[in-house]
Order: sequence, then structure tokens, then C-alpha cells
Amino acid sequence: MRSHFDEQLATLNKELTQMGAMCEEAIAVASKALTMGDVKLADKVLAFDGEINRMERTIETLCLKLLLQQQPVAKDLRQISAALKMITDMERIGRQAADIAEIIPFLGGRTGGECEHIRFMADAASQMVTESIDAFVKRDILLAGEAIDRDDVVDDLFLQVKSSLIKLIAEKPADGGYALDLLMIAKYFERIGDHAVNIAEWVVFSVTGTHKGKQI
Repeated sequence: MRSHFDEQLATLNKELTQMGAMCEEAIAVASKALTMGDVKLADKVLAFDGEINRMERTIETLCLKLLLQQQPVAKDLRQISAALKMITDMERIGRQAADIAEIIPFLGGRTGGECEHIRFMADAASQMVTESIDAFVKRDILLAGEAIDRDDVVDDLFLQVKSSLIKLIAEKPADGGYALDLLMIAKYFERIGDHAVNIAEWVVFSVTGTHKGKQI
């Protein structure tokens, strides 16, 4: 019985890893589409969003089967509960990558080159997602902590983006709409970072039983 349960847990880890990889790819494609001003490439992100939604449902079903058909001990219960929370954040990451892609056609082929910090935000946010998922699979709270700490980098970059765009609007008022679109894109990258933090915090809970400094 336990060996079968362990096999199902391994499947859960594999599915979570694949969903995380899909989120990373969605972020990367959205960032590349922005950099290239490529509307067709941006459209591909919408397909990733649909696949991420499907994976969320698959993992949710697996988690519920583990809870209902097995008798998990405390640490297993925490792992399954954390997975259920994490897939919600991963689904939001996929949605926000799609939100970024949906803005790109309105940029008129412009690539955000006036504000390179957006690309740095994309890289940092993607790395946070990678670290948080890896931390779950490896049950590594130190790696989870690195993902959480990296959020400060993303937040600082967002402030730099905002400052650059305020300057752009002041110098070129006609670019106001363009600047606001870029600000929305930057905000979505910031939110992706926030969701990665949530994932990492659930990793800590799954290992230690503590979430955000409170015993659960």
C-alpha cells in the first residue's frame, strides 16, 4: 500500500515539475515576443495558458485521489495540501503570462527597448518560479528561501521600470499610452514573482508545518 502511495506521490512531483516548466516557458515566450515585437509569437502564450489550466485540473484530481483513497501521514498530508495551493498560483502565473501576451499587439511593433529593466524582471521572475518548484520536488527550504529573497530584486526592478516610464511620458507625452502598456506588463511580471513567493512559502509549510511564521 505504501509503495503504491509513494508511486503516486512521485507522479504528483512529476506533474508539478511539468506544470512549472510550462509556466517558465510561457514567461520566456511572452518575454521574447515583447523583445521581438512578435504578435504571432505572443499568440502561442495563449496556448500555454490553456495547457496550464488542463494540468491544474489533472493535478487537482490526483491530489484528491491521494487524500480520499489513501491514508497519508502528517508530512504527506502537508505535501498534498501544499500542492493543491501551489497549482492555483501556477495557474495564475500562466494567466498573467497570457495577459502580457495580449498587450503586445497594442504596442504597434515596439519592443519596450526604452525600458530594459522589464526584461530583467522577466528573467528574475522566471528564475523564482524555477527555484520554487525545484524546492518543492527536492523538499529544500533553503532553495525556497532563495526564491522568496529574490522577490526584492523583482520589486526593485519594478520601481526602476516605473521611474523610467514616468520619465518617458514627461519627455514624450505622445507615448503615454505606450508607457502605460509597458507599466502593465511590468506589473504582471511583478505579480508572477509574488505567486512564486507563495509557492515557495507552501514549500516551507510542506516540509516544516509552518506557514508565514504560524504553526498550522
